[in-house]
Order: sequence, then structure tokens, then C-alpha cells
Amino acid sequence: MAKTDYKKIELPAKYVPKKSEPYMCPEQKAYFYQILIAQKQEITHGNNGVLNAVRTSDADEIAGVGDDTDRASQEQALTLNLRMSERDSNLLKKVNAALDRLENGTFGYSVISNEEIGISRMLARPLATMTVEEQEEYEANRQ
Repeated sequence: MAKTDYKKIELPAKYVPKKSEPYMCPEQKAYFYQILIAQKQEITHGNNGVLNAVRTSDADEIAGVGDDTDRASQEQALTLNLRMSERDSNLLKKVNAALDRLENGTFGYSVISNEEIGISRMLARPLATMTVEEQEEYEANRQ
């Protein structure tokens, strides 16, 4: 029996994975794939805006535009843009890791126990890598 390519499945517009379906069936994988790809595109597009803002800031600094207040505002904006870029970069790594897990068949399963994370949790947090219980234990041990 041929394996269904979840990347090519066209889902109905209002499709949402259900608990009654087999866990991580091709339709569910297609749903999460589409969500992750959209998120990846959004992050990538946003990073281009941040890079342009940094370039503009550098060009203004080189030109010596503005007084001390203007430069302080530009510096603050640049710092904020760089923080946002770093946050987006970390998020992009997580999205790419989730796409890799989809590809190798481990998406939706705990990286600790290989148990099903559960469709409800995956709908709430598609980047989840642990069951709720494992996540709670992990967070309790971090404190």
C-alpha cells in the first residue's frame, strides 16, 4: 500500500483534526504541515523587515543624521529589532525541527517517551515536543 504524501493533500477549508480520526493520519499531518509552513513564511517575511530596519539604521548612522535624542531613539529601535530577530530566529529553528519531525514520522509524539502528545495539545501548541505531564515535570525541575 502506497504511503499518502501529506504535503500534497488538499484539505477542506474548515478542516480541523478530530480525536475520532486515527492519530497523525495523513490529513492531520497535512493540517499541521500547512500551519507550520505558513508560520515559517510569516517568520521569514518578518525577518526581512527587521534586516531592512537594521540596514536603514546603519545608513542613517553613517550619514550622521539627527541629534543625540534621534540617535538614542534609533539605537533603542535597533536593539528592539535585533531582539525580535533573535526571537524569530529561535522560533524558526523550532518550526524547522517540527517540520523535520513531520518528515521522519515523529511529529505529535513525545521526544522523551515516544507517547502520543495528543491532538488537543498539538492543536493548541503545534511545536509541542512533550506530553502535558512531561512538560509540567520539566518546568518544575527547572525552578
